[in-house]
Amino acid sequence: MVGMTSMSKGANIPLAASSVRAELTWTGGSGIPDVDASALLLTDQGRVRSDADFVFYNQPRHASGAVSHGGKSASGSAMSDVITVNLAAMEAVIGSVLIAASADGGSFGDVPRLALALHDDGGQPLATFEITDATTETAFVFGEFYRRAGGWKFRAVGQGYASGLGGLAADFGISVDDEPRQATPAAVAPAAAAVRPVERAAWPPRPPQSLPPAPLLSPAWPPRPPQSPPPPLRPTPLPPFPAVPSPFSSPGR
Repeated sequence: MVGMTSMSKGANIPLAASSVRAELTWTGGSGIPDVDASALLLTDQGRVRSDADFVFYNQPRHASGAVSHGGKSASGSAMSDVITVNLAAMEAVIGSVLIAASADGGSFGDVPRLALALHDDGGQPLATFEITDATTETAFVFGEFYRRAGGWKFRAVGQGYASGLGGLAADFGISVDDEPRQATPAAVAPAAAAVRPVERAAWPPRPPQSLPPAPLLSPAWPPRPPQSPPPPLRPTPLPPFPAVPSPFSSPGR
């Protein structure tokens, strides 16, 4: 399509448009998972401020009016779901907006012709990003609108989460139910560093569930006195002294 930039993972483009329509497209049909687009508004710390910064089908419009979920449509087997981002109306505290989605009834590896297309507020095509390497992921971050040098840019991300929408949202400060179609954002999770690896291992390791055995105690030093006093010392008796005649005694006296 004329004027449409084909993007690869990690590529970015500058945006001059004040408002951008992000349209997620795929081919639907029997046995193919349903796909639901969503958006997360993040501060410069890479976290949402509250569950209100999560825009999806049950919460289709952000309070600021800057991001909205336009809804899903179908034309035969061609499916689409739309997120509209008004960059000019974005709050100053928001540093980026993620365009994400979850798959219901399977993984993204089972969704054919999956792509994200960007259009400006006049409907002119800006860029397209095709996802061709999805496998077992049930949630995906497709791209990111972010501030740079006083303007806005878009980056093609293409990062999947096998832990579903709950795993994706938890990385950015939101806790949701495991089932995407039943989900409503809950309380914000405790703050943590903004991280985006898939299924990372916990670090540092958690402590063991049972206490380790107590160390052996060394014997006390110096030794403790015995519990009862020793018997008293007794003098050994001397043998009887032998009788010896006096040299001064006279015989016969």
